[in-house]
Amino acid sequence: MDEEGRGQTWHLLDLPWEDVLVPHILSCLPLQHVVRLRRVSKQFHGLVQVYLANCRTFNFSAIGPSVPKEAFCEMLKDNKVLQNLSLQNCSDWVTDKELLPVVGQNPHLQRVDMSGCASLTRHSLVAVSLSCTHLQHLGLAHCEWVDCLSLRSLADHCGGLRSIDLTACRQLKDDAICYLAKKCSALKSLSLAVNANITDESVEEVAKNCRGLEQLDLTGCLRVRNQSIRTLAEYCPKLQSLRVNHCHNVTESSLDPLRKRDVTIDVEPPLPRALVLLQDMLGFAPFINLQI
Repeated sequence: MDEEGRGQTWHLLDLPWEDVLVPHILSCLPLQHVVRLRRVSKQFHGLVQVYLANCRTFNFSAIGPSVPKEAFCEMLKDNKVLQNLSLQNCSDWVTDKELLPVVGQNPHLQRVDMSGCASLTRHSLVAVSLSCTHLQHLGLAHCEWVDCLSLRSLADHCGGLRSIDLTACRQLKDDAICYLAKKCSALKSLSLAVNANITDESVEEVAKNCRGLEQLDLTGCLRVRNQSIRTLAEYCPKLQSLRVNHCHNVTESSLDPLRKRDVTIDVEPPLPRALVLLQDMLGFAPFINLQI
């Protein structure tokens, strides 16, 4: 280092922002820490805005409850390169008004999680389907505003969808799920849990159209029966996980072929379940001759 360089004082913000600070320092910090840096000075505020404008992933699940809606809009106003957006735990404040501009200027979104965002409406889902045609993963768990028409819009425009969580979307019925299955045949993961409207018709249509399906959650789907589970076993050779807890009309006769393929099922087979109950009652595991 020359004599002039030795006498000069260097500050953090003197480093190149877009080449050093943004990709190598800010990108390693949790989002809540980055947001706090904006309050340090005008220069730090500017640096953070450059970082936020170039972020490809925004996960508000950790800081959602403490983020004012105005701050959300300010943080994302310049971002047009988002690929992943998670709004879990933002149900207290996020509405269509805040979300629609973000979706409209980010057509490259591939993963969006709106689970639990009760104040949104079907307009947000329609906006996502129209703007984000490359969408692959969508979380809508406990979004009871999701209806058949908005889901059809999603199916029409996002045919490359790989996973979707529709847990407790209780407005949805068989016709909407069947339409989704026909249009989004590349689905690998699907949750239809906690929806009493879902019947064998939906499960069979999913099985016949989405043959690469790996994970299916039917927890609490009381009208699903053995017939559709057998169809699932026949048409989905790549199935890895099936959840049928509280599906009282699904019995071991349809689950056993899947167990033999090492599919993970959240319901224990009848004999082990009975043995556990017996052990709890007796205080020890009895010997039972299974060859009788």
